[in-house]
Amino acid sequence: MNDSLLNAALAAASRGWPVIPLRPGTKVNALHSETKCPRTGDCTDGHAKPEQRATTDPDRIHAAWATRPFNVGLATGPAGLVVIDLDPPKASDPPGTLSGTQILDALCQATDETLPPTYTVTTPSGGRHLYFTAPPGPKVRSNQDILGRHIDHRAWGGYVVAPGSTIPTGTYTVIDDRPVAQLPGWMHAKLTEPPRIKASPIYALVGPSAGRRANYASAALRNEEANVARAPEGTRNAALVRAARALGRLVASGDLDHAVVDEALSRGAEAAGLKPYEYRSAITSALNWSIRNNPSSRQTA
Repeated sequence: MNDSLLNAALAAASRGWPVIPLRPGTKVNALHSETKCPRTGDCTDGHAKPEQRATTDPDRIHAAWATRPFNVGLATGPAGLVVIDLDPPKASDPPGTLSGTQILDALCQATDETLPPTYTVTTPSGGRHLYFTAPPGPKVRSNQDILGRHIDHRAWGGYVVAPGSTIPTGTYTVIDDRPVAQLPGWMHAKLTEPPRIKASPIYALVGPSAGRRANYASAALRNEEANVARAPEGTRNAALVRAARALGRLVASGDLDHAVVDEALSRGAEAAGLKPYEYRSAITSALNWSIRNNPSSRQTA
């Protein structure tokens, strides 16, 4: 098992795809967390994220996989990849729920677009990973449900489990070993466009009620920015996500502007010592999640 997983890691690295170890038999990153960072090696100048520590160096890979039968994580951003993750319906979904593959097929038909054949991996759950090279232009960030339910994508800020890795329900297996195709322009545009926000006009109410809402929203913005800025090391990312989800509700209700919230959270993150590559994806993902899950409930008086 150790030899096969070592070979899987080396095979990915030989393609120029940096890898990280995942805990044996799981999809979970095996690298140390920020709270347990030794500040040595890759982390000498500060805690480095997994995609910064991913490697294609055969010597480092041999050294890591000699210790335990790690599964293999593939750092999609540094690899120049965008991987479309098509999941099957979950057991909790109602009967008739479409799979990610079916939803993507329907999207292509509805928009009269196509996807080129490409390197493809099946997952133990019955899903598929479609590998694409990232085209020039705006950077794609890992996210979910942008193309539809049961469709995630991994790019910058994420990783996928590489083929050859095994979890209790099965093995990630290559079913199409052709060269990786470039991500089509129409899909690149969808994955990088700003979120569409349906919200009531800002401060649509009039009279004292409008003033109270405006004051509440402004205070919430200031407080959440401050909470992020003063978050201790080891809690900064969690504080940032909490703040973004809290303020996302006020974006969805129309009380705060999306760009203003984004700017305030970015200031707070910078003040806390986070770098753009550490906070940009977290802000975007958490705000989008909150906006999708908190539709405006404002009632005009």
